[in-house]
Amino acid sequence: MLHLRGLLSGVLIAMLAMPGALWAQSASEQAPPQRPQQGGMGGNATGGTFATEYDAQKRPITAGGFVDSGPVVFQDITKAAGLSNWSHKMGTPEKKFIIDTDGSGVALLDYDNDGWLDIYLVNGSTFNALDGKEEPPHAALFHNNHDGTFTDVAAKAGVTNDRWGFGVTIGDFDNDGWPDIFVANYGKNRLYHNNHDGTFTDVAAKAGVALGNWSSGATWGDFDGDGRLDLFVAGYVDFDRNNLPLAGTKAVGYTFCQFRGVPVMCGPRGLKGLPDHLFHNNGDGTFTDVSVKAGVDDKNAYYGFESIFLSIQGNGRPDLVVGNDSEPNYLYINKGDGTFDDQSYASGFALNKDGREFASMGIAVGDYQNNGQVDFAITDFSDDYKVLYRNDGDASFTDVSYQAGIAQTSIPFVGWGDGFLDYDNDGWLDLFMVNGHTYPEVAKYDWGTTFAERPLLFHNVPAGKDRRFEYVPPVKDTGLAAVVPARGAAFGDLFNDGKIDVIINPVDGPPTLLRNVNPNHHHWVELKLVGGPKSPRDAMCATVFLNANGMRMRQDVLSSGSFISSNDQRPHFGLGDATDPGTLEVHWPSGAKETIKLPTADRIYTITEGKGITAVLCNRDVCK
Repeated sequence: MLHLRGLLSGVLIAMLAMPGALWAQSASEQAPPQRPQQGGMGGNATGGTFATEYDAQKRPITAGGFVDSGPVVFQDITKAAGLSNWSHKMGTPEKKFIIDTDGSGVALLDYDNDGWLDIYLVNGSTFNALDGKEEPPHAALFHNNHDGTFTDVAAKAGVTNDRWGFGVTIGDFDNDGWPDIFVANYGKNRLYHNNHDGTFTDVAAKAGVALGNWSSGATWGDFDGDGRLDLFVAGYVDFDRNNLPLAGTKAVGYTFCQFRGVPVMCGPRGLKGLPDHLFHNNGDGTFTDVSVKAGVDDKNAYYGFESIFLSIQGNGRPDLVVGNDSEPNYLYINKGDGTFDDQSYASGFALNKDGREFASMGIAVGDYQNNGQVDFAITDFSDDYKVLYRNDGDASFTDVSYQAGIAQTSIPFVGWGDGFLDYDNDGWLDLFMVNGHTYPEVAKYDWGTTFAERPLLFHNVPAGKDRRFEYVPPVKDTGLAAVVPARGAAFGDLFNDGKIDVIINPVDGPPTLLRNVNPNHHHWVELKLVGGPKSPRDAMCATVFLNANGMRMRQDVLSSGSFISSNDQRPHFGLGDATDPGTLEVHWPSGAKETIKLPTADRIYTITEGKGITAVLCNRDVCK
């Protein structure tokens, strides 16, 4: 959330927002006209203040724009699935402080190894709960009942957290074949070790990763190639309860905190940030902080949100990206010697095409062009376009947001979780974003926006030799018309039917489960990868290429993504009308490469390093 504090900052950002910065765009790529920056002191450093936008019924476009008919892609099945009785809570409804409003992540994991994805929803807290004056909000672990419903087993499993929770990442840190859960908190973090019996034990303190203050997004990856998962934890804001960031106080440098001239909560700009931490896995249940040695310690103490280990070049060696709120993003290339090369600016990833920092909240990872290169889509604040970075090769990225078709539609929305997903299984990755404002004050003013907002879906379509995204209008009373104050989101095949679903963790409310009901009959394959002796057991940061249906598609095994969340770690490929599932090329974290011919479409294959196909799921059960 990009919030500047003080007269000088407001003037500088207003200058940066002038349309002259867009002079290099073609006429078809021009941003819509902007009104002069409002608010004066403590303005907000986005692309400017844009004209309000309403639908035909005079509703703000963020909670309107519905159509009567069209393709029905998702349905809200939250209540039917048994999720509606749990509720997220974070701070007070007035959102007086930044800690009240950022929201929490959500993870998809198969915690009991029964072949079906379960759901872990992180919860927030309140000052009264931290002080023992009221019952703390509990995280939820919803066990998948295999019949379309879920049961909350968090208390039995010992993973209620009962702290002020933000991010979550899933990884098998001890290579025992069972997924573990890391929860990033305000206060001490949790590292829940899977006990193999449906329960977990918090070993964060013993492991040396508990930290303190405010951790946000975290990610797992074997950065040094020793076969064990290491842990990176991004730091957000140095939030001191004894020196609360109230407007006009010393905590914010005696500045005003405003949005469009209206007093709002302060931060992150004007507040002190926190450094990031990289923890090396020692192999004995403990970790050592090697941030400085590895060159990823964040000496600038930027406001870190999402972080993702992935092999950008598909060589099994994890690189690292970090989305920083209000500050330049980080892109670190793994040098293969235990250190990283900071290529944030050289790669083009640090800033958008106008040379501006922006509110990097959620990061989607995927090869939307099917050219073997991984691309990034990053959500940010309202009055700014959401950014699509096209990978041009050699870790070089170009902001193509306008020409790709996602920029103008996304400007009114405050974006959080996002993901590349092939919702119609045509073999091309589409883009989904969830949204929700941070300021309750928006309900009182004619700004054309709302606190609760609907999601956005963009369909991947051809555009000459390139690809672009076409906005999918929300049909009323369907999942795309669900208006919620969304934050975290995770994407995965919750029902083992080959279709990617979406689970949303809002701020202050029940989750939203959007089931993929797109009526296409396209074919698909999914993969569960199991690493060999020299790779992490969960094959984290492996890259898979599938040659099928005349295309070469790429998927990566990732522990984190979206907004401080963790998606389904099974690579998923749509095949269109093709019945031949093609041939896999797996690049394992160990550096080994393996080619495997898949025999049949519409299956979930377990691929074990060096052994090929070791199990198959079909019709939601083990194949006979």
